[in-house]
Amino acid sequence: MIHYKTSDEVQLIKNSAEILGKAHGEVAKHVKEGVKTSYLDKIAEEFIRDHQGVPTFKGYNGFPASLCISVNEVVVHGFPSGYVLKDGDIISIDCGVFHQGFHSDCAYTYPVGEVSPQVLSLLKTTKESLYLGIEQAVFGNRIGDIGHAIQKFVEAKGYTIVRELVGHGLGKSLHEAPEVPNYGKKGSGQKLNDGVVIAIEPMVNLGTRNVVQERDGWTIRTADRKPSAHYEHTIAIFEDRTEILTTHQYIEENFKF
Repeated sequence: MIHYKTSDEVQLIKNSAEILGKAHGEVAKHVKEGVKTSYLDKIAEEFIRDHQGVPTFKGYNGFPASLCISVNEVVVHGFPSGYVLKDGDIISIDCGVFHQGFHSDCAYTYPVGEVSPQVLSLLKTTKESLYLGIEQAVFGNRIGDIGHAIQKFVEAKGYTIVRELVGHGLGKSLHEAPEVPNYGKKGSGQKLNDGVVIAIEPMVNLGTRNVVQERDGWTIRTADRKPSAHYEHTIAIFEDRTEILTTHQYIEENFKF
């Protein structure tokens, strides 16, 4: 069942998302060669808690950290660790904040140092596909319109869409109805009505779309070990407009590529 949000509830999600966006911005300052991914997690958790938020992911079904940090062929749900970032890596950082009773969720993939043009194109295509999906997330459209726009754009560029993992509704819970696949048919699926809040998050692979889960029960990587990119925004749909509640502004002020 979809939990439709009031304007006041959307504002509370936006308040949460502001903390989240600024936390991402603090982390972005430190995404560089020689940095341990566990250090990035520490920065995020301290910032979120210092601003009266709670890291959504930490403890969620046993997840051990505040950030999902996914390097290179890891698609999503990677653990922060002693891994030291090196030239040519890409790193997806996914974070959620719980504040005033509501969750927000946002992700961004960074190149580290000199990344191959092929991989840089993967990142740019995935990011652009996110906004093409958002363009279709309007009152009266359907969930399938979002996935169709993402899939059509990504596959035309020669990349593949992960199908086992999808976007989602969110609010008082991190994961709510509806599911939001990054593939689909125009005009299919749940109708988008006033008060729908969803996270759209394309996960796009350089090689095959197939993924595997590691023995830790969380980490998802590409089956062929080729790189994967991931970008995400939380959005709210109103009868007269669609609003992006999360922001990449603070990331992009501190990290250019």
